[in-house]
Amino acid sequence: MQTETVQQQQYLATTAILNYQDESIQALIRSKDWKSLSDYERIGAVYNFVRDEIAFGYNASDAIPASEVLRDGYGQCNTKTTLCMALLRALGIPTRFRGLTIHKQLQKGAVTGLWYQMAPAEIIHSWAEVWYDGRWIYLEGFILDMPYLSALQQKFANCNGSFCGYGVDTDNFKNPPVNWRGEDTYIQHKGIVRDFGVFDSPDDFYTKHGTNFRGLRKFMFTSIIRHLMNRNVARIRSKK
Repeated sequence: MQTETVQQQQYLATTAILNYQDESIQALIRSKDWKSLSDYERIGAVYNFVRDEIAFGYNASDAIPASEVLRDGYGQCNTKTTLCMALLRALGIPTRFRGLTIHKQLQKGAVTGLWYQMAPAEIIHSWAEVWYDGRWIYLEGFILDMPYLSALQQKFANCNGSFCGYGVDTDNFKNPPVNWRGEDTYIQHKGIVRDFGVFDSPDDFYTKHGTNFRGLRKFMFTSIIRHLMNRNVARIRSKK
């Protein structure tokens, strides 16, 4: 019993990145009345919020706190994972972080031109793992908001099987497992190259493995490139 208690505390803790005690996060939870829901409904409500109300887009860094992701109103795999974990922990749902890398080909289309050429062959990737019904369930399918994914499905309407690109790597492009049903969800997992395993928090992972960009590349990405990428994603979403 003592071990179970330690584990629960471990996966419910607030951290510098999972800063769910921030007033913006607490105010969101109050406004949504999520605490009145069952655990299954809490997970689903948070999942849908992170997937669709936090648009797919590129933040200044992977390692920004959850409150900043919420303030941005957009995110990618790593930052959406951060926000999802913070919200679920705030609701008493244990979560942990899985760190991986994905091949950059699955970003082609969302990322274009010189920046795609400059990007590393492997990109740091993550998903949230949530403890529910006696097991860890993998949540990755929240990366792409449904308007963006739907626009891609219309753009490539003739694709009936596997698809890689534009932030997607799945073997079921028309009906990927991106809806919360008490089971694992995925949208990029077919592109996984390396699995670093599970961590108590994103803080632990980034301390050990760092983020995707450093030095001049980080400056270029933060100040210029990500804004171009976000405009490109917005054009895709609006079907232009």
